[in-house]
Amino acid sequence: MIAVLQASQAVPTTPVELITHATPMTKGVLVVLLVLTIVSWGVMLAKWRELRGAERASRLFADEFTRATRLEQVRTLAKRTPPSPFTRVFGRAADFLHDLRAASRQPGEPAPATAARVPLTSSQVEALRLLLDSEAAAERDRLSRFIPALAMIGSVSPLIGLLGTVLGVIDAFIGIATKGSGNIGAVAPGVAEALVATAAALAVAIPAVFGYNIFAARVNRIDGELEAFGTEIIAMMVREGHI
Repeated sequence: MIAVLQASQAVPTTPVELITHATPMTKGVLVVLLVLTIVSWGVMLAKWRELRGAERASRLFADEFTRATRLEQVRTLAKRTPPSPFTRVFGRAADFLHDLRAASRQPGEPAPATAARVPLTSSQVEALRLLLDSEAAAERDRLSRFIPALAMIGSVSPLIGLLGTVLGVIDAFIGIATKGSGNIGAVAPGVAEALVATAAALAVAIPAVFGYNIFAARVNRIDGELEAFGTEIIAMMVREGHI
């Protein structure tokens, strides 16, 4: 009876005991998964803060932009609002117009009073359109930095957990063959310890996949807004006679 009680006490009955009684290979897999979950949550927290700040600054600029009627007003607005993807896209367009005005003046000729005195040709308009698209793509790439890492963690973690489970099951069956016992009481603890790796892998992968989809959708929404913003800049130039 005493031997039976001692054997029952040695059987893991809680998740913590399953981890502490796991094989070294399973523990190694769990350490890898722990590192991945720290990385994924760090990325998610960092991107949440970055995107929240970018969306807040962009919303402030966009609300003021809808009330502006001239490029000079937008230029002043861009200087007094926090930096955002919208202000940087407009800054590239403003620099493009400034460079065109500087290139169109003869040596010693004074600067024109207004930018409307330098109408853009069709090729220059196309160059401006490409410039705006390029800047919007650069902003999208900057905002989406490290987000693909969440997709990689979400797809790789289950495979790592499965590897730990397979190694744990192999070790359990080797132990059964060595000890010569094949009843359910001898098999169940080893299999349960092996399945801890799969459970841990799912706990890592599920938040990472959710985070990737959420942040990717937010970046895509900002990218679409930047494309529409570039069109509005060109439309404003048409109203002022630049085109």
